[in-house]
Amino acid sequence: MNEIQNYSRSPYGFLLQGSLEIYSLSLYYMCLEYEQKPDFFKKYMTRPHFIRSLRLTNCDSPLRHSPVFLRCRENFPQVIFMHRNFRIVPQIMFGSGSFNQLEDVLKPKRVTGGGFMVFIIDDVFSGKELEKRLPMRGKDLLVPVDVTHEPKTKLIDELVVKIRHYAPVNPDGVIGIGGGSTMDIAKAVSLMLTNPGSSADYQGWDLIETPAIYHVGIPTLAGTGAEISRTCILTGPVKKLGINSDYTLFDQLILDPELIEGVPQDQWFYTGMDCFIHNIESLHGCMLNSFSKAYGEKSLELCREVFVDNHPESAEKLMMASYFGGMSIAYSQVGACHALSYGISYVLGIHHGIGCCIAMNVLEDIYPEGVAEFHDMMKRHNINLPKIMPEDISREDMELMITTTLNLEPLWENCLGKEWRTQMPRERVEAYFRRM
Repeated sequence: MNEIQNYSRSPYGFLLQGSLEIYSLSLYYMCLEYEQKPDFFKKYMTRPHFIRSLRLTNCDSPLRHSPVFLRCRENFPQVIFMHRNFRIVPQIMFGSGSFNQLEDVLKPKRVTGGGFMVFIIDDVFSGKELEKRLPMRGKDLLVPVDVTHEPKTKLIDELVVKIRHYAPVNPDGVIGIGGGSTMDIAKAVSLMLTNPGSSADYQGWDLIETPAIYHVGIPTLAGTGAEISRTCILTGPVKKLGINSDYTLFDQLILDPELIEGVPQDQWFYTGMDCFIHNIESLHGCMLNSFSKAYGEKSLELCREVFVDNHPESAEKLMMASYFGGMSIAYSQVGACHALSYGISYVLGIHHGIGCCIAMNVLEDIYPEGVAEFHDMMKRHNINLPKIMPEDISREDMELMITTTLNLEPLWENCLGKEWRTQMPRERVEAYFRRM
């Protein structure tokens, strides 16, 4: 039992599914285990009464056509094929001026006597027209948030305490209005209002047990895909990692292109490039499948219309590119660029959008065509990336950046395949950082 649990270190390896007899294994790892350790694999697959069946996930991967998988399936007929059954946001409103219908959306959700809604809004809008348009009623609580720095678990815990002290009952809803960081804060707060402990306790995959408070996402920036993702990225005391859960997803989106007009040029570009990079990483990854490819290709097409063609409907197109890009990685994964950006973000405090751009700028050996296109887009929009790596960075900080980056195993597996550790030693990661 310990041998089989300790053998695979990956989150996609053998995972106990509430029974000593049923295990879940990704298609990728099934091929890897069978190819590299056939005797080990056979030992456990043939032991009577130990493994009744093997549930095989990610069956939509192109690996389903590989000879090693076909041989494995033939030799072990007890394998059960499992496909991801993932959730998406159930209700979406799109169109210029759709923000005006927020009150109609919230009205049927105001069900608690003496209840209230919590409006979490980027403090850049404090005292501005958008804040004045919020349909606040009765005891509704307005919570402006400063997203100069990326959200931390400490901030989430403080906001949850503030809301609990505000009223003896939970709010009827949490509405997040802003960019990716603001929406991630709203998602995290809605989760932690119904789950005990610190938000840091839930950084990881599927650790949330109780559904969140009803929550609505209203983006005022486009590109991060936060509006459609099942995670909320937080920096905790020991790591930067999202709360990944089906309960993290918003219950309602309002996608109003009017809200993303007038964004400062650099911020508009960096956030939009997050979407472009999602597509490059997804479309060039090992986990690509027809579902993620369809969304990724359409999102990439829309990005080009925005950042190359300067389409007159750029706001609408970028908003949909962000949505489609988020859907693409929902059924696949990001890659090297996001892994590196997590390292510099965690140690140097670099915001996610610009961090992805800085990382993308040095990855021409991994994404040559994507980087060339990225450079062209930068030139078209007069973007000059800053140098962010201190020449006198401490050895301790460099090692922490490298470790943070390499700990994101699924991202590297998607990027480089099963032998990624041999292709991405610590020295190579440091060389990328030194060029930033």
